[in-house]
Amino acid sequence: MDPENKWPESLPKLPRSLWRETTELPSFPRLAEDHTTEVAIVGGGITGITTAYLLTEAGYKVTILEGDKLLTGTTGFTTAKITAQHGLIYDTLVKHFGEEQALAYFRSNSEGMEWILQTAEKLGLSCGIRREDAYLYSPLGDDKTLKSLTEEFEAYRKLGLPGEWVDYVSLPMQVGGAIKLPGQARFHPLEYLKGLLQKVLDKGGIVYEHTVIAEKVESDGGLTLFTERGEHRIKCRHAVSASHFPFYDGGHLYFSRLHAERSYALAFEPETDYEGGMYLSAGGPKRSLRAVEWEGKRLVIAGGENHKTGQSKCTFGHFENLEVFAGELLGIRSIPFRWSAQDLVTVDQVPYIGQMSDDKEIYVATGFAKWGMTSGTLAARLIADQIMRRRNPYTELYDPSRFKANPGIRNFLAQNLNVAKELVEGKVEFTRRKLEELHPGEGAVVRHDGKRVGAYKDPEGGLHLVDRTCTHMGCECEWNASERSWDCPCHGSRYSYDGEVLEGPAVEPLAKVEP
Repeated sequence: MDPENKWPESLPKLPRSLWRETTELPSFPRLAEDHTTEVAIVGGGITGITTAYLLTEAGYKVTILEGDKLLTGTTGFTTAKITAQHGLIYDTLVKHFGEEQALAYFRSNSEGMEWILQTAEKLGLSCGIRREDAYLYSPLGDDKTLKSLTEEFEAYRKLGLPGEWVDYVSLPMQVGGAIKLPGQARFHPLEYLKGLLQKVLDKGGIVYEHTVIAEKVESDGGLTLFTERGEHRIKCRHAVSASHFPFYDGGHLYFSRLHAERSYALAFEPETDYEGGMYLSAGGPKRSLRAVEWEGKRLVIAGGENHKTGQSKCTFGHFENLEVFAGELLGIRSIPFRWSAQDLVTVDQVPYIGQMSDDKEIYVATGFAKWGMTSGTLAARLIADQIMRRRNPYTELYDPSRFKANPGIRNFLAQNLNVAKELVEGKVEFTRRKLEELHPGEGAVVRHDGKRVGAYKDPEGGLHLVDRTCTHMGCECEWNASERSWDCPCHGSRYSYDGEVLEGPAVEPLAKVEP
């Protein structure tokens, strides 16, 4: 899309998450003094809040420390499918982890799903939970994808999973085949987590927002965490990193074993009745569908268009592609919401969950890919079990210190070669644009005083200039026009148009440049 063209009238000008726009959440203060607690949970998404719920129910003194506002990360921008059908995963797991661990993956996610449903019912939460069948499909005529889907179904059969092969789906599209997994679910994630959060508060749990935790940890007689600039200390017995990208690395080099992906979503009112079900394409480009109720209407969420963060030259185009897909499939009356999300993917496609090392009471949960509803819940249950010294059957599968030679080595090398390529290309790219060529509402890399800088001209004509060099490891950030952000193509750090950190691993803002 030509950046000088107007944003299409059919799409909302600014990204808005349906979940965020329809949920009133309480606000909490910034940590303003040293603090002592039993369990410090860094991160206020589904993993952090669920962990806090489990531990406060068990009588632990818990504090949640959120760097921004609760539920403004990936949890607030999900498609909110609750399912153990995670794309073409089980064939891969059988080959590289073995049948026993592949089955453990299915069971742990299925148990996470059922726990969500049972907890919502127990607490009487009105969060739009609906049982839905999930479908993983291959478009008609895509023989390569159909072959992969057939191999995936063979893994289902080998593991005894309750999947069914079907040749037709209720959507107005022809498919080469699909795997139907009955009895999965969808919900409103923030209304659900708002209910869990209230129970945490009722049990004496404490929450601080706008409190960024530094990587430094001291472990002499318990743990001591520090706020970003070392202003305040948090003393605790156990620390949980539920902050999407781990706040503490501990020598595990997570930045080299994870990569960040952006994906996109539209919530639209269809012209054709949507009969239900949750759908995901097995091949690319990724396409995801599910229904949601909003203001007495049934909307459909169309998602997909995955790419590595910072490695798409036209992020506008991803929303446009979803609009074309939705329009051709169901027709569109209106599109009240659009948003995007960031996910972290491990080198072997299985999340890293559990105690980082035997000598420190620090726990991590990261790398959920696109499946944070079940993965975040099972992570909370596993970590709570470990803190309470209870056996959990899934500890080995999700062990954060594991390294599978195949496909781990291949993906590790490919990922880090890609980082090296982006690092070099960002330093030598040629820039033609000039500062005075920017239009209001537009951002770009421009020449200014003989240097390449990141520039954004706000709708009032004010200029915001930043040094694009990522403060994590020095890669050059790229402009994301649809989100008005600077995105690092190496490890996925994201910054606002004026340089403030939106996503880690970076913790320091981009340097500002004088106009």
